[in-house]
Amino acid sequence: MMRVPLNQVKDSLSKYLRLAETEDVIITRHGVPAGILIGFTDPDEWWEELLLRDATFQERIAQARQSLKNGQGRSIEQLKEKYATETS
Repeated sequence: MMRVPLNQVKDSLSKYLRLAETEDVIITRHGVPAGILIGFTDPDEWWEELLLRDATFQERIAQARQSLKNGQGRSIEQLKEKYATETS
């Protein structure tokens, strides 16, 4: 990881975005980490990153997993059967 002062990033943002494609760039303000530039190799990675940081989404995932553990879920076969009859 590279650490760069905010004033350098402001002066050369495109340079640091290119660098972020290969390594994370930590942006500092007065020597203290204030943010990070993260590059993505796959255009869809930004969406995955947003979901991983979304507390509501993570809570729903946890609830769904708990429901499955409690036997409240449906199998793929059940879902296929349900939606096959609805679209016919």
